[in-house]
Amino acid sequence: MISVIIPTYKSPDVLDLCLLSAIEGQKNKNQIIVVVDGHYDVNKEVLEKWSEFIDILNLEENVGLCRGTNLGVYNAQYDKILVVNDDNVFPYRWDDILENSYEPNSIITPNQVEPSPSMFPQFIIKNFGKTPEEFDLNRFWGEYSNLSPKKEENGSTLPIFMSKVDFLRLGGWDENYEQGMVADWDFFLKCKLSGLKMLREYSCPFYHFASISTNGEKRQIAEKNGHEYAKYKWGNYIKHNSQNNDKYL
Repeated sequence: MISVIIPTYKSPDVLDLCLLSAIEGQKNKNQIIVVVDGHYDVNKEVLEKWSEFIDILNLEENVGLCRGTNLGVYNAQYDKILVVNDDNVFPYRWDDILENSYEPNSIITPNQVEPSPSMFPQFIIKNFGKTPEEFDLNRFWGEYSNLSPKKEENGSTLPIFMSKVDFLRLGGWDENYEQGMVADWDFFLKCKLSGLKMLREYSCPFYHFASISTNGEKRQIAEKNGHEYAKYKWGNYIKHNSQNNDKYL
């Protein structure tokens, strides 16, 4: 069984589709934790709609993506955890595929499908809808079901599937990253330096609306601040491994 952690803020439309795909697409009844990072009333209708199938962690104040994710992981019942942003759509039978793909001492990144070209060459570019209202779930599930298992050692994007013990041992998301920008890069670097195997699973692609829940000027500022903090925190490592990091930072 898997504990799924889905942080959410003020995006009820994407959250509704995310939960629909997670719940109806699973083979077994997994634990699905929705971390409501403030603004419960904005998400109330969606949360009540799916309340029978989810655990709600309601944070009265906005604590940010990193803190919210960490709190969700602390509340996970199972050792296998899947951290997913609310602007993702789950593939059909996602839990069965990931359970079969699991390896101890590893972090597994399910591949992603996005509607527009991405900075990640591994991603599949195919438009099933750029908004939840446009999205064709049945077509997405039909096209990306029953794919042959395929893993490679190039996993360093969200979502992440790993052991709760490993996540906590590494300190989880660094809560100093504003809105979570660059926190994923930071976490993957910690995974790499700890010796975890970094894997990408191609047979379980999640759809991603690509920053639909965090956009605009605030995102740009948070990303700039995240880059600056990462350089401050990892300056010596970046200096001696610039060929691996300049592209991102």
